[in-house]
Amino acid sequence: MPCVPVLALLLVMHWSHILAWDSLSPSCRCDERMKCVCSGLSAVPSVPDQTKTLDLDFNNITKIHRADLRPLRRLEVLKIHANRVCAMDPQAFSSLWSLRELDLSQNLLTSLDHRWFNKLGALESLKIHGNPYKSLGSPPLFQTLFRLRSLSFGGESLEEIHTSDLKGLGGLEQLRVDANNLKRYDPGALSQIWPLDHVTLSLRSLFLMDQTLVSALIRDVSHPETEVTLENIYLKDNRSALPLRELAQGRVRHVAFNNFFLTDETMVKLLEVTDGAPIDTFTLNNVTLSGVGRWEKAKWTDHKSLNEFFIRDAQILNNFDFTSFLPLRFLLTYPRKISVINTKVFVMPCLTSMIFKNLEYLDMSENLLTDPTLRQTLCEGMCVLSNLRVLNISANTIKSLSLVSRLVSSLSKLSHLDVSRNSFGLMPPTCPWPQSLRFLNISRTKLTSATTCLPLTLQVLDLSYNNLDQLYLVLPALRELHLTGNKLLTLPPGWLFPNLQTFTLQLNTLNIFSPSDLQSFPRLQNFQAGRNKFICSCHFVPFFHSLANDETNVTLSDGIDNYFCDSPLHLQGKLLSSVHRSFTECHHVMFVSICCGLILIFVTFLGVILWRVHAFWYLKMTFVWLKAKKRRKWRKERENGDTEGLLVSFDAFVSYSERDSAWVDNYLLPELEQTGSSAESNTASVLDSSPESEPELRAEARSGPGLEPLRLCLHRRDFLPGRFIMDNIVTAIESSRRTLFILSQNFVKSDWCKYELDFTHFQLLEGNCREDAAILVLLEPLSHDEIPKRFCRLQSLLSSTTYLQWPQDPDQREQRDHFWTSLRQALSPDRDLD
Repeated sequence: MPCVPVLALLLVMHWSHILAWDSLSPSCRCDERMKCVCSGLSAVPSVPDQTKTLDLDFNNITKIHRADLRPLRRLEVLKIHANRVCAMDPQAFSSLWSLRELDLSQNLLTSLDHRWFNKLGALESLKIHGNPYKSLGSPPLFQTLFRLRSLSFGGESLEEIHTSDLKGLGGLEQLRVDANNLKRYDPGALSQIWPLDHVTLSLRSLFLMDQTLVSALIRDVSHPETEVTLENIYLKDNRSALPLRELAQGRVRHVAFNNFFLTDETMVKLLEVTDGAPIDTFTLNNVTLSGVGRWEKAKWTDHKSLNEFFIRDAQILNNFDFTSFLPLRFLLTYPRKISVINTKVFVMPCLTSMIFKNLEYLDMSENLLTDPTLRQTLCEGMCVLSNLRVLNISANTIKSLSLVSRLVSSLSKLSHLDVSRNSFGLMPPTCPWPQSLRFLNISRTKLTSATTCLPLTLQVLDLSYNNLDQLYLVLPALRELHLTGNKLLTLPPGWLFPNLQTFTLQLNTLNIFSPSDLQSFPRLQNFQAGRNKFICSCHFVPFFHSLANDETNVTLSDGIDNYFCDSPLHLQGKLLSSVHRSFTECHHVMFVSICCGLILIFVTFLGVILWRVHAFWYLKMTFVWLKAKKRRKWRKERENGDTEGLLVSFDAFVSYSERDSAWVDNYLLPELEQTGSSAESNTASVLDSSPESEPELRAEARSGPGLEPLRLCLHRRDFLPGRFIMDNIVTAIESSRRTLFILSQNFVKSDWCKYELDFTHFQLLEGNCREDAAILVLLEPLSHDEIPKRFCRLQSLLSSTTYLQWPQDPDQREQRDHFWTSLRQALSPDRDLD
């Protein structure tokens, strides 16, 4: 028992903590994975202790105190990017033992303290770039971060990098340094942590002011296994391009330039300083070219190792004066992969396409290609680009799928074709395709139907985000089918795709799917149908639970959190995995039938029990009694004291069976209603005499001297005609001083006798008569076993009340005299006075 108040106290503390969190951080939202995203804050908020990811990016936080993050011992990711943090307690992160990612970039930290990171032994990623500190400080910041794999530091204010600054970073894999205004660098400072997988250097101003320092930085990070990315590079003249020769000397194979500005002159110089370098991948992102593409001066250079050329978001200042790519034959003959994305290319002449003899991958997405210019690019379907395996012309303004199929049909090695984000609208009934085609992406092309234009050789087909309402095509080799964002109501038949393994059907109008639907796909393994409007029926819900619990061969690869109920209305919006339909909801008819059956069985069983205990008899008798009393009361109110309507009082009401009426007529009435003393002898004489002398003997018996005659009430003689029988019985009992019961085998078989017995009992219970109001006369021997159970009151009276027994032998005159004397005495009116 002592633990009960403790548990109550813990619950109160828990709820108070939640309420406090709600009140302090109304702008924080946490999901089921304990990822909390907060906005509109000026201080670190209070969040649940179980939080694993805390996103505080783009707020106005200025300080981080020691107690702000102390409860978050399970925190794994902390993001405080783009705030106004200018001060932090040295022990601000001391409790974050599980922290793996920390982002403090783009804040106002003017100095760095190594004590911030002393306890972060699990840290793998650290971003502190974009702060106005001039140096990394001393002692070394990162010497305790043995698990650190990604580091980003520097900013516009960074002036110096020392060899000791990067001590302890032996396992680093990715490094970013913002050193646009660096003034001092210890040669070899960065080389002590190589080889790295990827290094990014932002060196905007240095290329113009200090080429020696730039050369030292690039030299220390150049390695054949390291991918080097240079950001914010402005190559204005030949001299500014000289530091790039360090890339060639370091045998760097992967070079990328982000936010790159160059001219024709500096481009030629770049090709010259990298002459003979084993550059495999050359990437240009967000490049601006001031020139017309006259690079012929560098045609003597050797760039045969160039395998991939990637350019995205290019801007040519003199676009209309730019020459063709034909003079660049020396550079474009060797690459196997070329990507020219979002560069406003509207045509690539056929002569240029012929240059790409070794080309296997061509990406010209997000440009301005049209049907006529595509003909030029693919040379009207001539046998050019014979080695091409992958072609991506998505997000252009191509309108004819038939044209595309005809132009690529000569590409005998083409296996992947992406024509998504164009405006086809209609799919022709038939199309020529190369037999090698395996992957086809026709998503977001406004298709309203799919026809036999699709090649039978396809293994992967993407028709997502179109206007398809059905798909009825036989594709025997298909392994992946993507139909997300269409209008399908049902799953297509599985026999159409006998080898299908992955099927995505999200964001359609799918309401339900059954086990047989999925079983029709013999090899299906991964299925995605989330974010549809599902009917959570009694058959679908348990089937979905079996899918979610991996009880089938099909896996819901998009996760169970994407499946919600749309109907019935009371389940709308609920997560399908949390819905459980009850037996009463799912089997309503059966439930009602079972309930009715159980009720019927119960009623039958109860009826049998009540019948065995004669409950119906008692209910019927009670009902009759109440009804009779109501009628009598109503009649008395109606008569309103009219004496003519009242019954005359009797000394006794005789209750007997009609089969015992002979005994009543021949023995009881002559004896009790006569005035002589020898009733029995006179009665016997009457019985022994002839019919002719019977009236005279009866008259003589009545005229003889004796006791006062008793007035008896008999139903066949004294009941008023035209009145309800029960009213007569009740009135007779109430109008009689006593009730005389003539008990026999016939009595216990009579229902009317039972009524009269029970009514008398009710009178006793109500106190409307004396306790000796019931006189029992046993006309013949009657054992308890011979009395039915419904005569339970009779059994009780025989056990508790003295009764008179009629002598059966006529010779027992003394006993009969004694019987009549006792009976008369019991019924005598004078007894009431005593």
